[in-house]
Amino acid sequence: MKDIQTLRLYTRVARLGSFSAAARESGLAQSQVSRMIAELEAGLGTRLLSRTTRAVVPTEAGQEYLVRIEPILAALEDAENSIRETGELRGLLRIGMPSTMGIRIVMPRLSGFAERHPQLQIELLLDDSWQDMVREAVDVGIRVGNLPEGSGTAKLIGQMHRVIVAAPAYLAQYGVPEMPGALDAHRIVGGPASTQSSSWRFEKDGETVSVDVHPHIATNDTAGALAAAASGLGVTSTTSWACRLELENGALVQLFPEWQTALLPVHAYYPMGRATRIAARAFVEFLSADLLQNPPA
Repeated sequence: MKDIQTLRLYTRVARLGSFSAAARESGLAQSQVSRMIAELEAGLGTRLLSRTTRAVVPTEAGQEYLVRIEPILAALEDAENSIRETGELRGLLRIGMPSTMGIRIVMPRLSGFAERHPQLQIELLLDDSWQDMVREAVDVGIRVGNLPEGSGTAKLIGQMHRVIVAAPAYLAQYGVPEMPGALDAHRIVGGPASTQSSSWRFEKDGETVSVDVHPHIATNDTAGALAAAASGLGVTSTTSWACRLELENGALVQLFPEWQTALLPVHAYYPMGRATRIAARAFVEFLSADLLQNPPA
């Protein structure tokens, strides 16, 4: 049991980049955690962590060791959870998702799941770019749009539309485009939802219109694109779930509501396929049921 505890401590130090943070999380003294990791390194005969005054990062050997032992520790947690009669989950659940999705959709719904499993530690990795989920030890990812090819499995948990939005102040200054083709004369804010393609596609009454876009301002973060558009910097394409708050409070106005835009699938993606942990599947079951009962838009 002491060896398992040491391994778990090593994974947390490596992931958190801090002995003190791992010590606080585990309820141990920092000196005790440092000593246990030093003993682990001595037993393996190699340095696992590179220690500086500013950060603690895995060495090349430490990173390889981390990637190999995390699935083993996760399997042990799953074995314990599978025989626990109360159904209460324990251990660590790592969930990856776009930042705006996490802040606006998942976090407001998370309390019910967290209360149901108070001994389960939940770690949210917020990043609009596609993560290397296996290397980052992500148990489940929530992703918008088409999924890349891989060995994982996925479950559809919702759908959203692209929407075109701009701030009232911008429209007052530059005018309201009446048709998609009029976007040629407007400033464009590019973001993760709009830079995947160089054109925006619209459909109405059997007519299809594609508008080439050339962003004047671009960002890799959805919240950043929304903030730029709300500040009057231009027109942006985003998702109906992401901009719901701005549309409700009037910070942004939807353009061309009579035109249909792309329908985007929302998937829960399990990078480990059939080996996905019990906690990850339980979280997705909870989230998908809540989205069905209380759709975001």
